[in-house]
Amino acid sequence: MGQLQDRQAVQQAQPDCVRGPLQGILQLGQELKPKSLDVRQEELGALVDKEMAATSSAIEEAVRRIEDMMNQARHASSGVKLEVNERILNSCTDLMKAIRLLVTTSTSLQKEIVESGRGAATQQEFYAKNSRWTEGLISASKAVGWGATQLVESADKVVLHTGKYEELIVCSHEIAASTAQLVAASKVKANKDSRHLSRLQECSRTVNVMAANVVASTKSGQEQIEDRDTMDFSGMSLIKLKKQEMETQVRVLELEKTLEAERVRLGELRKQHYALAVGVGTPGEEEPGQPSPAPHSGSSRKPPLAQKPSVVPRQDHQLDKKDGVCPTQLMNS
Repeated sequence: MGQLQDRQAVQQAQPDCVRGPLQGILQLGQELKPKSLDVRQEELGALVDKEMAATSSAIEEAVRRIEDMMNQARHASSGVKLEVNERILNSCTDLMKAIRLLVTTSTSLQKEIVESGRGAATQQEFYAKNSRWTEGLISASKAVGWGATQLVESADKVVLHTGKYEELIVCSHEIAASTAQLVAASKVKANKDSRHLSRLQECSRTVNVMAANVVASTKSGQEQIEDRDTMDFSGMSLIKLKKQEMETQVRVLELEKTLEAERVRLGELRKQHYALAVGVGTPGEEEPGQPSPAPHSGSSRKPPLAQKPSVVPRQDHQLDKKDGVCPTQLMNS
């Protein structure tokens, strides 16, 4: 590269040394290029319709699989487990129906956008002209279809007790996020006064509510199943039941001992509190027998006359020279 930049040394440069690294960089760039850009612009319109149709098919398949799982659960389970499975699967069915309506409304909005914005151009030309918007629709549609499939897979595992409830909760959040992405991509070029746009936003709110219902039914079902499993002793043998009984008795004795110790501690705390309260006294209270001050009257009164203090007179023999009076003086007076 240095020889190519120098005019005097350009005749001695060897282009073959540069051609190899440049071809490697070009090949690496082709591999890193997003796959969506491999589609030619004239094929984007057909790809949008194809992906939206595939998403609708995935949702229809999800609804059908949920119905099959419901029938299997009714034959394979009963009681609390059947109640939990039905509640979870019903909430998943409602979510899929809400998503199906959202996808249908989104398709109608896209057609309205194309018809109002393409002018004299064809639908394929409009999608090619707005390739970035079109690729956003394709990506969002794929995310919705994938989320619906994952939700059904997680629900199937939960019903068969081979999966985790948390997986179903995560899938519910994921599919709500993917539908929000589809709504955002659909309304980018929509008219704010469009009837299809307002309906799409309403469908989006419904999807969020249905996804929240799936999460709520999953959590409540998990708690209900776990509580039942802890009290289910039907499959235990006699020896195992006796062992569980002894362990429970030990636990009860430990809890009773702890409870008794805490009661003793509470009694000592109350005694100490009572002793401190009696010794210190309650602030702000007056001592018994202490008269309360007389209320201040608005009318002026004369102050009471000062009274002569009452002093016990001493006898004559108690007088001495300290008082300045001698007994003889008293006798002569």
